[in-house]
Amino acid sequence: MIDYEKVLSNKIKKIKPSGIRKFFDIAGTMEGVISLGVGEPDFSTPWVIRKTAIQVLERKHIIYGPNKGLAPLRKAISERIEKKHGVKYCEENEIIVTVGGSEAIDLALRGILDNGDEVLIVEPCFVCYAPLVELAGGIPVSVPTKRENNFKLTVDDIKDKITDRTKILILPFPNNPTGAIMTRDDLEPIAELLRDTNIMVLSDEIYSELTYGRKHFSIIELDGMPERTIYVNGFSKAYAMTGWRLGYVAAPEPIITQIAKIHQYGIMCSPYISQNAAVEALTSCDSEIRKMTDEYDIRRKYLVGEFNRLGLDCFNPEGAFYVFPCIKSTGLSSEEFCERLLYEEKVAAVPGSAFGECGEGYMRISYAYSLRHLMEAMNRIEKFLKKLEEEKNA
Repeated sequence: MIDYEKVLSNKIKKIKPSGIRKFFDIAGTMEGVISLGVGEPDFSTPWVIRKTAIQVLERKHIIYGPNKGLAPLRKAISERIEKKHGVKYCEENEIIVTVGGSEAIDLALRGILDNGDEVLIVEPCFVCYAPLVELAGGIPVSVPTKRENNFKLTVDDIKDKITDRTKILILPFPNNPTGAIMTRDDLEPIAELLRDTNIMVLSDEIYSELTYGRKHFSIIELDGMPERTIYVNGFSKAYAMTGWRLGYVAAPEPIITQIAKIHQYGIMCSPYISQNAAVEALTSCDSEIRKMTDEYDIRRKYLVGEFNRLGLDCFNPEGAFYVFPCIKSTGLSSEEFCERLLYEEKVAAVPGSAFGECGEGYMRISYAYSLRHLMEAMNRIEKFLKKLEEEKNA
């Protein structure tokens, strides 16, 4: 009989499964669960985007596309970035269309890292960064952010983490899971620290369209930063296109040249129908984004108010569609709290520890769900908190 322990990659065996998916695999086996964990918009993809895809499908000519992506889409991406940030990327050799933002991050890391290179990962953060660094042969270096700094990255957070092996800083703002953002004033000192180094920035801006009361600011807008930044974005969150699997990278030509080879051999090209639909998204759906953002804002305000009313300190997010309430007052770990909440009240949330060690003592709730669902979930959470209080006083 074959010994799979000797067959399987030791590198892969050491990587832990996603801390997000664990609870939702369990929730999927239970009746009556309100799931507030997966970051997937509850809105339908706007009709004009779907209509474009249908028209492409009806033409019956669904083909492979160019490795870097359809020319009209790369042109629309270039124009979008220039309009939003005042930075011009050449559509021919500085942009590549990917299968979601996750592939974009994977390509960037594999295109730059050699074995033993270090990557500064700002935490709490999306669960894929550290595993993808490890898969690329790099070493993840955790850079915790603090509630007292509104979960923003500061120069003091990273300056002692930089070594002669540091290759990349991953900048994940607006942030998943905290909803924190970085302003020009926040980013200037970071840029100043990096300008005289060879450290690249991987700026994951997938939530850049979803901000509240303040326009998103990108580090590429600062002097000297486009040449040292890999800009990652996509269509999943802003346009409710999660299942269409489409993202993109904009970066200096030497970087795009290398990561295009990885994409070429591993993926070949992004889905043809999705790419055609994405052109429509970029050129005609700004009003749809505003409608969705306005609805998210209503939900955001409701949840922040409710958690604070219940005595769980809740940071007021300025971007994305998550709240990150502190549960330390309950005396339970993040995992214990979320596990009991799931089994006892049938509400699925994500333990803060899934997003890095500094996320311990928090949980993530997504408000990419209807207000009706959120209100019912908060009723159950309130009931659960009262039960915990009774246990303390027993």
